[in-house]
Amino acid sequence: MIEQEIIIIGGGPAGSTCARKLRELGKTALILDKSKFPRSKLCAGWITPSVIKNLKIDISTYPHNLTIFPKLHIQVHGRRFSIKTTQYAIRRIEFDDWLLYRSGVPVIQHEVKNIEQKNGYYIIDQKYRCRFMVGAGGTNCPVYQTFYKDKFSRLKEKLIVAMEAEFPYPVKDKNCYLWFYENNLPGYSWYVPKTDFLNIGIGGKFLHLQSRQETIKEHLALLVNKLKNCSLIDDVEIAPRGYQYYLRHKQDTMPMENLYIIGDAAGLATIDMGEGIGPAVESGLRAAYAIATGKKFSLKSIPKYSLFQIILGKYFRIF
Repeated sequence: MIEQEIIIIGGGPAGSTCARKLRELGKTALILDKSKFPRSKLCAGWITPSVIKNLKIDISTYPHNLTIFPKLHIQVHGRRFSIKTTQYAIRRIEFDDWLLYRSGVPVIQHEVKNIEQKNGYYIIDQKYRCRFMVGAGGTNCPVYQTFYKDKFSRLKEKLIVAMEAEFPYPVKDKNCYLWFYENNLPGYSWYVPKTDFLNIGIGGKFLHLQSRQETIKEHLALLVNKLKNCSLIDDVEIAPRGYQYYLRHKQDTMPMENLYIIGDAAGLATIDMGEGIGPAVESGLRAAYAIATGKKFSLKSIPKYSLFQIILGKYFRIF
């Protein structure tokens, strides 16, 4: 059995950020992830300046695709406006692999099936043992499923279903476009160009779709037609894929002995835009600090809103 003081389950932005911060604080962690990196990851790939700051990224030396948007073009209920701002977009297949490598910690490809707590240790599949465990495995994280699902159940009204596609494309319009409440769907859709790639997609409330007997796939088809009519894309074939995540819940701290969940495993996507990378990074930093110092772990100070918190604050709420 392999023994490590700290094991992180999940090597995405939350897990790799936590691991790197632990190393900076003099602690060594082991990351387990079911996938081999680099791996494809569904995500619009939008990151804010706070993510750049928290990860201490020098954008001049970032070795992969990094698109900078000096302005966002937004439409809400048919009303259009633009916002001058500096925002970024990355490709997750590149970004996550780079973060994981930069963390400088050992990574083992392993899909976690069973976790037990015994005599002050966490036993993972009878192969790994640790005193501290961090769940960073996304919405379906096995740490959440094993220890938190019954005690801190997620609210169905916070469930977002999304569908998107990222594909090579000779982008002509290099602006970033966002649409909110298209076809009365509480959610948003996007057009995010990334140099030689294009990411398009849509996310909305599951319960709303269910009550109207609609699917996110139908709304994606409407978006694709809109993009064609606006001459943002040609008549191209895409291979969209779907996924789910949860918006920020009321519970901000989920205390259990030497056990932490972060990122989408904790349901931290921002309320206004469903942003997941920023909260994932911040929660990873907080978990690392709590483990290294023995101080209380809390998610309360992580912003519940992203761009719209800055722009329109409490007067504007998308979901």
